[in-house]
This record gives sequence, structure tokens and C-alpha cells, in this order.
Amino acid sequence: MRLSTRLGTNLRGGVSTDRRREDETEVCLLDAFPRLAGELAPDELDQARGELTVRIERVPRGRWAPPPQWHRRDDLGLFVVDGLLARDVVVGDTTATELIGRGDLLRPADHEGEQAPIPFGVSWTVLEPLSIAILDADVTRAICRWPPLVVAIMGASVRRAFGLAHLLALSHLRRVDARLLVMLWHLADRWGTVQAEGVVVPLRLTHEMLGHAVGAQRPSVTTALNQLEAAGRISRRPGGGWVLHGAPPTDLA
Repeated sequence: MRLSTRLGTNLRGGVSTDRRREDETEVCLLDAFPRLAGELAPDELDQARGELTVRIERVPRGRWAPPPQWHRRDDLGLFVVDGLLARDVVVGDTTATELIGRGDLLRPADHEGEQAPIPFGVSWTVLEPLSIAILDADVTRAICRWPPLVVAIMGASVRRAFGLAHLLALSHLRRVDARLLVMLWHLADRWGTVQAEGVVVPLRLTHEMLGHAVGAQRPSVTTALNQLEAAGRISRRPGGGWVLHGAPPTDLA
């Protein structure tokens, strides 16, 4: 696994919110995701910068209900600029959690929920404060003038689907410690940084949330994390999160 080498292709690279004014509510989409600018020819950039202004909404930590007016039928949806979001899907008494971050495209209303043949619920929790770009109908029409931008945004959406398939696959691994180790390396690929002590995954996730992500009960997650720590594969960070030691696992038998 080559950490951070895919950031350019999935739009996760770019400037952080601390380089923008805290009260700023509109930005150019190409500034929020500078890698998008690389999809355009130099003579197209000026026009695109003038037409791809997006509204930024900020959401604090805690439970969240996406406002319906943020996503209408003719909109592309919500593009996560910064932050971390957990999407919980509840079927019966079972919960599965997806972690969503920079470069992910959301269309929160696009599910059947209680109207599905097997009803399910969806809830959202903001783990790290969110900045969300609203790709409304005007922005959507503007983006469509530059097909390479449409392709790049759709590519990010498809990669999110691949990420869900990856989580589904790892949830079938027999050992919970193997599931967690693969999950932590998956998170490291998205949000990790390589430092002297190892690969740092600075996400503060509860054992229950990790269990919802890998298909295990909380006590089993606690036991498995202790086993991985005793084996020197991971260590806890004082401020929350994990440090991964060594290389990604290759033998998952």
C-alpha cells in the first residue's frame, strides 16, 4: 500500500480550511479542490474560476440531520471539503458504519429508508467539524460545461463505492484482529501520515464504532485491539487515534 499516492486522483488533496477565513461562505470549487484545476486546460481555468463558485456550509461535531434544502433533485449533491462524518445504516438491531471525509460526494436523500422492502434507517454523526460544498443546480450546470470535471467528480463517487466494497470484504475475515488491522490500514491510506514512530491515524473512534465498521461486537473489538497492541502492530496515541507499526498485513489467513 502506497500511502497518500492516490490522494491526487480521488480529490482528497488540497488546501486545508485554516487557509480560508472562518466566516467565508463562498469559495471557488477549484480552490477547495486544487487537483480539479489540473483537469482543465490553462485557457479554461479563468472562465471556470469565474463560474464555479460554491457555497460552503460548516457543521459542528455531534449528531446531524442533513437539511433537505442542501440537496435537491437537480443538484449534484454535497461535496465534503474537510472533516469526518460517520454514516450509520441500521437494519433491525444491526448497525453498519461508513466513514466519510474529504473528496466524498453525498446525496443524503437518495435512499428508500422506511419505504424499502426491508426498511432501514440512516443516521449521521459529525466526528470532526465538516466543511461541505453545496453543488446546487447552478453549480451542476456550470460543472457540466467541463466534462473532465464531471469525470473527476464521478470518479471520486465511484471510489467511495469501492471503499464500501472493501469494508464489506474485510468484514468477512474470520479473525476480528485481522479485520481491525486491515481497517486501520484502510483508514491510514485515506487519512494517515507517515511519521518517525510509524503511520499515524489521527481518528478518534470508539470501540463500538470500529465494531460497526468491521462487523464485530464491542467486547471483541477491545480484545482484538489489545492483542494487536501486545503484538506491536499498533499503539494508542495519547490524544486519540492510533499508530501503525511495520508494513500492511499480507497474510490474512
